[in-house]
Amino acid sequence: MSDQQGAQTRPNSEPTAGEHGTRHTDLFDYDAELRLHNELFRAAARVGSRDRVLDIGCGTGQSTREAARAAVAGSAVGVDLSARMLERARQLSEDQGLPNITYQQADAQVHRFPPAHFDLCISRFGAMFFADPVAAFTNIGRALRPAARLVLLVWQDRDRNEWASAIRRTLTAATATPTGGADPFSLADPTVTEGILAAAGFTEVSFTDVHEPVYYGPDSATAFDAVLRLWEFKDLLANLDAATAEQARTRLRATLDAHNTDDGVYFDSRAWLITARRHRPPHPICPNHPSGANERLP
Repeated sequence: MSDQQGAQTRPNSEPTAGEHGTRHTDLFDYDAELRLHNELFRAAARVGSRDRVLDIGCGTGQSTREAARAAVAGSAVGVDLSARMLERARQLSEDQGLPNITYQQADAQVHRFPPAHFDLCISRFGAMFFADPVAAFTNIGRALRPAARLVLLVWQDRDRNEWASAIRRTLTAATATPTGGADPFSLADPTVTEGILAAAGFTEVSFTDVHEPVYYGPDSATAFDAVLRLWEFKDLLANLDAATAEQARTRLRATLDAHNTDDGVYFDSRAWLITARRHRPPHPICPNHPSGANERLP
């Protein structure tokens, strides 16, 4: 794990979290948490120089900006529901001088994107929260040209993600899986997810196992503050009485101490890197060609 944790940022990547300065420090730093995942995600996206890229659930826009830098003769559009994250994304894009990038506050499940416009749709842990995933991916598919690529990074099951299971147990002293609300593990089952994408008009669906740790900070004190920024854990503590909440905080500190290394606080995680293509309709048949149905129009 230490070799992975010490991996250097590649030339096409974002500046480190420290280089972003201290503004918006109340936002959880997903870019730092997912640094090792992002290396693999960017490589799988393979953004071309002329690509028009759609980034779903872009957050503060790291993946959108990386796409814009690669698409030097193309463009990138980041979409998210959070106004505060998009404010940060626009600020960073302006600071980094990226003219070929825009952001939209919208729900990708129902937003009217320009039809058959994008060459590539990407989403780094932003596609698991749709109320109706078939409707959402169908809507996204309409925005893609035929044979356009889809590249998603999603979590595998909760019990394969230590960051979720271990930390939640420290706050609840229970192993029960939460019910209701947003589910970050909704696309964890490959069979179910392939069925969703097929119903939405995608083909050539493939899954690649991603086994990388998530990073919560340089030390356990920083990690403690970071974990409490996550909405799920804030809500869990808010529902406890004062004494129980303090016990939960004590358990959380102990768990974070146990995961503190010389390189920072890391938790194990498993994800799927999913790739697919927008369905390409068959060429229309030329009715006047003497060879009949076997000949297709160009």
